Amino acid sequence: MDAMEDAKDAMDNKIAIDFQKDNGLVAGIVQDAKTSQVLMLGFLNEESYNKTMETGYVTFWSRTRGKLWMKGETSGNRLRVVSAATDCDNDALLFRVEVEGDGLVCHEGTVSCFTKLLVVGS
Repeated sequence: MDAMEDAKDAMDNKIAIDFQKDNGLVAGIVQDAKTSQVLMLGFLNEESYNKTMETGYVTFWSRTRGKLWMKGETSGNRLRVVSAATDCDNDALLFRVEVEGDGLVCHEGTVSCFTKLLVVGS
């Protein structure tokens, strides 16, 4: 059984994702399955979570547009789920993915959205 089948089995086994804590949303962390680089963070509601689990491609809930949003639907850089997991509180998701297209996940044209370094401490 592959990782996506494991994730679907988990959904079928009714691992209840807690959509109640943040107005029906949970954080979805996206990580490259080969390099382990964190690519982006998005938010999912129950509908986008179910769509992700059904299609095998990460689908978010756009807070600004108020609608479902499949990452890469216009750019071609779709996020094919290799595995999915929830945290211990069932209120955050981790998607390990294979990026289709040219691999540039961020709308600013970079592989990862996390490119702006911050100075911590003195």
